[in-house]
Amino acid sequence: MFNQVIILICTLLCLVFTGMCGIQHLERAGENLSLFKSFYFCIVTFSTVGYGDVTPKIWPSQLLVVIMICVALVVLPLQFEELVYLWMERQKSGGNYSRHRAQTEKHVVLCVSSLKIDLLMDFLNEFYAHPRLQDYYVVILCPTEMDIQVRRVLQIPLWSQRVIYLQGSALKDQDLMRAKMDDAEACFILSSRNEVDRTAADHQTILRAWAVKDFAPNCPLYVQILKPENKFHVKFADHVVCEEEFKYAMLALNCVCPATSTLITLLVHTSRGQEGQQSPEQWQRMYGRCSGNEVYHIRMADSKFFMEYEGKSFTYAAFHAHKKYGVCLIGVKREDNKSILLNPGPRHIMAGSDTCFYINITKEENSAFIFKQEEKQKRKGRGLYDGPSRLPVHSIIASMGTVAMDLQNTECRPANSSKLTLPAENGSGTRRPSIAPVLEIADSSTVLPCDLLSDQSEDEMTQSDDEGLPVLDYVKGYPPNSPYIGSSPTLCHLLPSKAAFCCLRLDKGCKHNSFEDAKAYGFKNKLIIVSAETAGNGLYNFIVPLRAYYRSRKELNPIVLLLDNPPDNHFLEAICCFPMVYFMVGTIDNLDNLLQCGIIYADNLVVVDKESTMSAEEDYMADAKTIVNVQTMFRLFPSLSITTELTHPSNMRFMQFRAKDCYSLALSKLEKKERENGSNLAFMFRLPFAAGRVFSISMLDTLLYQSFVKDYMITITRLLLGLDTTPGSGYLCAMKITEDDLWIRTYGRLFQKLCSSSAEIPIGIYRTQSHMFSTSEPHDIRTQSQISINVEDCEDTKDVKEPWAGKPSHRNSTSSDQSEHPLLRRKSMQWARRLSRKGNKQASKTAEWISQQRLNLYRRSERQELSELVKNRMKHLGLPTTGYEDVANLTASDVMNRVNLGYLQDEMNDHQNTLSYVLINPPPDTRLELNDIVYLIRSDPLAHVANDSNSQKSSNSYKTEQVGNPETRDETQL
Repeated sequence: MFNQVIILICTLLCLVFTGMCGIQHLERAGENLSLFKSFYFCIVTFSTVGYGDVTPKIWPSQLLVVIMICVALVVLPLQFEELVYLWMERQKSGGNYSRHRAQTEKHVVLCVSSLKIDLLMDFLNEFYAHPRLQDYYVVILCPTEMDIQVRRVLQIPLWSQRVIYLQGSALKDQDLMRAKMDDAEACFILSSRNEVDRTAADHQTILRAWAVKDFAPNCPLYVQILKPENKFHVKFADHVVCEEEFKYAMLALNCVCPATSTLITLLVHTSRGQEGQQSPEQWQRMYGRCSGNEVYHIRMADSKFFMEYEGKSFTYAAFHAHKKYGVCLIGVKREDNKSILLNPGPRHIMAGSDTCFYINITKEENSAFIFKQEEKQKRKGRGLYDGPSRLPVHSIIASMGTVAMDLQNTECRPANSSKLTLPAENGSGTRRPSIAPVLEIADSSTVLPCDLLSDQSEDEMTQSDDEGLPVLDYVKGYPPNSPYIGSSPTLCHLLPSKAAFCCLRLDKGCKHNSFEDAKAYGFKNKLIIVSAETAGNGLYNFIVPLRAYYRSRKELNPIVLLLDNPPDNHFLEAICCFPMVYFMVGTIDNLDNLLQCGIIYADNLVVVDKESTMSAEEDYMADAKTIVNVQTMFRLFPSLSITTELTHPSNMRFMQFRAKDCYSLALSKLEKKERENGSNLAFMFRLPFAAGRVFSISMLDTLLYQSFVKDYMITITRLLLGLDTTPGSGYLCAMKITEDDLWIRTYGRLFQKLCSSSAEIPIGIYRTQSHMFSTSEPHDIRTQSQISINVEDCEDTKDVKEPWAGKPSHRNSTSSDQSEHPLLRRKSMQWARRLSRKGNKQASKTAEWISQQRLNLYRRSERQELSELVKNRMKHLGLPTTGYEDVANLTASDVMNRVNLGYLQDEMNDHQNTLSYVLINPPPDTRLELNDIVYLIRSDPLAHVANDSNSQKSSNSYKTEQVGNPETRDETQL
């Protein structure tokens, strides 16, 4: 405020001095006023007194007076306004929130150690996105002075009347009294995640929570904690979100259920599905529309969606509600039970007192117009049908049409099958395939117990697979050593006995085994590599979801932890009971470390944000090293699926960066437009985010804010991510649509097929499709062609006789030496001739480009250099190069696995790329496409056999007893 006063005084002096000198100088051509008389005139004029005894006589000085008065009228009010605002803000910061106002109006308190503009806008946009919170006030209690950017935002009339900034500490009762914490509707306590010492930041949060609980014990607390080991200190809080728990569990599921991070992020953000509706791109309109789906709840007896299914099975209610209204019923909660059950299965009978949780664009209360239209239709058609059922005629006919058909199709699928069974045709073989009906009440021949029993022989079947190699004996039990207090016990695949710490080191042999690289282990499945700075306790939550009991033993992926710093014995003690979990000390910016940890045998690489780089001198530069390192790995290993965590969501635009990319530029403009329209999901159209390849933990901050209105959101999210397991509750998994499944045709028919055959509830689709990306220059992508070619290849053009399309293009490389590939030489020459033929039809400018391309054929391509660099390093490290395929020749499956933009799907198709996105609860008539991945909530396979087992022994000691049904049906688990 002192600076503003100085600025105001200086502005006044400058105006007076300039006017005085200017008038005195110009009046020398007239009456020649003295300097004192000029000063007297300026004071009298600017004070608006205007005696008129001294006046300028000539027009230049009169014009100067007019100009000076106009400048003063513009500048001085702005200066006074800023001074008054600062004075009012100082009064607020040191003032009180009125007790009368606190008792007559509702307010919440936000406690933070330092307030940044991104955090503030995320909170305000999500908090005020709910209609019933429009009359609430937000009181910010922060010990630091207001940031300049925050001050600018709070000057906007939309927020200036709703947000009150108080400078103070939550540890002082006087400041809590000023904020009227005892009258607040809720208190949000957030940790500063950009601190170098995150443990110290958690300690400050814990003290704030204790202070608030001591001062206002009845005020609901919403606490954000960074480290999982500190969570039990704030267990008394009403709602707690542990950042590292959610982060690692989400990144783990990303490896088996693609784009889980995008799915969860869209679910926990409030949206109306209006994003992208003005876009000419069909996928953007559909993606934006489906992003408006959120989780809502309603009591069944009060619901018009679900009340007619009282006394029916959960699966029956879920299918018919989706068929009639397009809502996706995902879970229920009994009135006498606090636990939420996701997809409890067909044996759960719906009761009127149940609370239903469903996914829809809007909540049921905002969809009343649908029921009015139905009532009118019923009145009109009452002469045709006046039965007691509430179902419309078309629904009854549709459900009855298949009652007598294909009951045999309810039999269980083979355990090793990943396809939906095609119904058997009749004798003529011409009947259209139909799907079995969803039963109202499950009988004794329900498919789930059948599937469980069918998997009892899976262990014996695996003994003969893979050339008779023996299968390690795993047991199912609870991990004996939790790395921190408060971790939820989860039934997992475990080793019969603990592995020695020396055996956990991937790159060094020991007395128990002599393996020193991933190739020597002979893993059957692809690796999952996690790059992290330290082995914190949160990393434990990455392993547990990937070793959960419901995952098939044959499909467990080896996990390699690539750590910058060696882990301590406490962490190794916690992970030594899990099968195929190893660690190695190294970094992702070291090629030797990547090769030693087996990156060429990996399908997924997860790059976790480093704590030491979360704070940078320049804002938004904390992700610079991570982005550049990941971009390098994309160039070296383009077939690898890489998931990256960033500190700042705005930096995701640099992932898979390409200069002169018109499509990325168009998406950037779309993002700006959506942000101007007030969207909370402006970043959703960025291709890496839509594909689930980039994630920032700040995107989940809205989960805590949304729980103020939806107190069940944290519980449901934890169940979906596998952080909590409730008996009888299902889990999130995925299945892939193959050619044999396309007979189902639509998402609605798939919903019926899954409900009737396996009692699974689909909630969305992850779709990868081809797309034409235009560039600003016609040769932009061609110049990035990655076809490997040597100098001597160009000398053999006379040996090439086939036309361009004479031979099929084989994409797999079987040799490590590119100079030994006559096929590649033919392809390269064919490509050159194609350019020559096109050059004959184009202008001289294009011909000039073609000649340049011919010169490039004599040079070693970038792809060839990178390929040989990798092979040379592998030879230097003593690693076999036979497993390294030239990534310039990608297979179709590699391309589908990449879904990372910026690289060619096919070198011969100049602009052909792929993009991926998530469709949450799409309409029932959505057509299924090949390679769609469907998100499913599968019911708990142990829920129906728990009563049959006599006892289940707890794992107080490490020796655990195998569960009665040792393997669950997980043939569609990715």
